[in-house]
This record gives sequence, C-alpha cells and structure tokens, in this order.
Amino acid sequence: MKQAKSSTKRPLSNKKTATTTGTPGEVRIISGSWRGRKLAVLDAEGLRPTTDRVKETLFNWLMHDINGAVVLDCFAGSGSLGFEALSRYASHCTLLERDKAAAAQLLQNQQKLNCDHASVVHTDSLSWLKQPALRQYDLVFIDPPFRKDLALPCCQLLEQQQWLTTPALIYLETEKELDVAALPANWRLLKEKIAGQLAYRLYQRG
Repeated sequence: MKQAKSSTKRPLSNKKTATTTGTPGEVRIISGSWRGRKLAVLDAEGLRPTTDRVKETLFNWLMHDINGAVVLDCFAGSGSLGFEALSRYASHCTLLERDKAAAAQLLQNQQKLNCDHASVVHTDSLSWLKQPALRQYDLVFIDPPFRKDLALPCCQLLEQQQWLTTPALIYLETEKELDVAALPANWRLLKEKIAGQLAYRLYQRG
C-alpha cells in the first residue's frame, strides 16, 4: 500500500482503495506527542488512509478544538485520523472498524503507541450507532468507503441517537458528487475543500 503522504490521485470505486500486493503499508502521525511515528496499515479491501495533505488541512481547521476533545472515528480503517487526534491531545478516541483484521491492526498500533486513552471496537458502524448513545462526542470523523451509502445514514444516526454534544464538530470526507442536502438541518458548514473527486467538509452542530 502506498503511504498516506502520497499525493497521487486514487480511484474512488471504494473510499479507501487498497493495492493488491498484500504488503502492509504505513501512515505517519504528522504532529503532536507521537509526531513522526509510523503505524502499520493492512492491505484490505476499501482501505485508503487520508493523505497527509488532507489530514494537515483538517487538523489546521481543528487546531483550537482538539485539545481535550472526546473523539469518535466512525470508519477508523488505518486509524490515521483517530491516532492523529490523540497525538494532538484529544482526551479519548473511540475507533469503530468492521473489518476484523483491520480492527486487530488498530489494537496493535494502540499497543505500539502505549496508548491507554483509545477504545477500538470491532463492529459495523451503522449498527453500533443505532443504539442509544453510550456517551456524547465533541468531534466525529466520518470517512467511509465511497459510494456505499454509508455517509448520510451515519450522520443521521449520530443526530437521531444523540451521540453529539451541542457544539460538536463533524468531519465528513466523501466522493465529490455526494448530495449533502439530507444532512441534519442543524449542522452548519464551517469549512469545505474539493480535491479532484474528493470532497472534505467540517460541520458544527448547532
């Protein structure tokens, strides 16, 4: 798998496109207490970590809000976003991952970082979000496989099941053509960028 820092354009048939070599790749934590640490990423179907370029933009958006935040990573994959948030002093991160092997790799990366303020949950994210909220989150990452009808249902469940604090921030990374008109009406768009066929947006719950 190519490293997350590559800026090469990627096919979007799945959100996180994997190579077919079977060789694990790496993602790099770009700032904070684990700056420069590299984490292994499995070559799994649909798995494509967020690039360093996009990730740097995102965390610049979040620089005044990440310290002490309670974070939910709904489609954790490589853990690139969740562990980056923890490196930048988020207080806790719950990482949801449906793929069993990818979830196991997340646990290994958690151990490698000696991180005791993360929870890796091997689960289907939409099924997990259908339950009444176990806690409320200040920051949520939604970065699902592209064109699988996962992003909007995830957003709706977060709101319906009261998983969010009132001023919660929600990061949404999707294919450019996704119609976001069905997002919860009380979510206000703060930031938006389009990179090729990729759209990434930051919302705040009001």
